[in-house]
Amino acid sequence: MTGWLALFAAGLMEIVWALGLKHSEGFTRFWPAVVTLAAILASFGLMSIALKSLPFGTAYAVWTGIGAAGSIVVGMTLYGEPASGLRVLCLSMIVAGMIGLKLSTPA
Repeated sequence: MTGWLALFAAGLMEIVWALGLKHSEGFTRFWPAVVTLAAILASFGLMSIALKSLPFGTAYAVWTGIGAAGSIVVGMTLYGEPASGLRVLCLSMIVAGMIGLKLSTPA
């Protein structure tokens, strides 16, 4: 598995565990809590694979960016959170920053 693929998958697991936290209701619901903990472990494991070949700062920024941007999109689509022009612009800047980091990284 390439570093970038592992990093992308780790970022997706960030979204899953953030969503799981909402559904676990403070870890009081068993199955959502299990899914959340599994996603956290998967995210950290995949991130550790990515760090074998990618620069630390780039990997961390992209990892958290995928989680943040994905969580914003999930909030807008599943929970009706506001999708104002300013929010979409800020989301676009997060994505643009991640793309810029990817393009400027030699790995």
